[in-house]
Amino acid sequence: MEYRRLGSTGLKVSALSYGAWVTFGRQVGRSEARELIALAYDHGVNFFDNAETYNAGDAERLMGDVIADLRLPRDAYTVSSKVFFGAVKDPKPTQRGLSRKHVFDACHQALDRLRVDYLDLYFCHRADPDTPILETVLAMDTLVRQGKVMYWGTSEWAASEIEEAHRLAREHHLIAPSMEQPQYNLLHRERFEQEYAALYERYGMGTTIWSPLASGLLTGKYNDGIPDNSRMGHADYAWLRESLLGNDGARLETVRSLAPIAADLGIPLARLSLAWCLKNPNVSTVILGASRTSQLEENLKALDAARLLDDAVMGRIEAALSR
Repeated sequence: MEYRRLGSTGLKVSALSYGAWVTFGRQVGRSEARELIALAYDHGVNFFDNAETYNAGDAERLMGDVIADLRLPRDAYTVSSKVFFGAVKDPKPTQRGLSRKHVFDACHQALDRLRVDYLDLYFCHRADPDTPILETVLAMDTLVRQGKVMYWGTSEWAASEIEEAHRLAREHHLIAPSMEQPQYNLLHRERFEQEYAALYERYGMGTTIWSPLASGLLTGKYNDGIPDNSRMGHADYAWLRESLLGNDGARLETVRSLAPIAADLGIPLARLSLAWCLKNPNVSTVILGASRTSQLEENLKALDAARLLDDAVMGRIEAALSR
């Protein structure tokens, strides 16, 4: 495993990490979760990603139970939670958002569900237009100073909102966000590569990227239709299927154009897609979301595949994406 600093912090996270979004408590039960986390940890993964809203808190409960059952040393792994959407269906006004109250309540609830004394990373899952950014920065600063959170960050905030959080932290002598968790993959690049470009150098922001395989689209398994047992075949994720595939089929055509490049390298398309993400020096860690051990074992090979992506191969990929 390769370990990278989380931006300008001193924390080192595994270049490949493992997350619970849309899998834990749905596609993945307790026995599978135990096998997956054990496999990831045995391969050097030291960051496990979660959020209050994932399966209404059950994903955190499952992850916390499994990690405790495996008796992983607390000082050998990092775990995250995220606050904004709430952990209950139809949340009351105080059960979601980034108010000081919900940030505090959600943190303590995540600690209980994950069965830890502190969160290594705590993300503001989205920006909250109903809460002043200063209020949220103050709440996060307090949690860090109390020792309940080691590093706080944002997820899918606009660059201007992140800039504002840093400005307010500087003016009020508060702890600023250390990382952002954006979507980043071969099909979704603009925000990470353009909008956030100045943030990496100016503030040393780390990144924990999600959906590196575009929810499976970049594995090629949807090129000939949607398998019934796949994530996009699940009724609860019809919204995801619509947003990823669209109506014109252009994204599938792009994926199909990448397949020959992977074939020429002798690797699966998924491995190529993950390796491409790893090549970006502003990526601190790539969050994997495998629901089977065979998937996870395959995806963990992306580190070796990254060495195959020389300038010529990267040029071919760029050309395929530009069609």
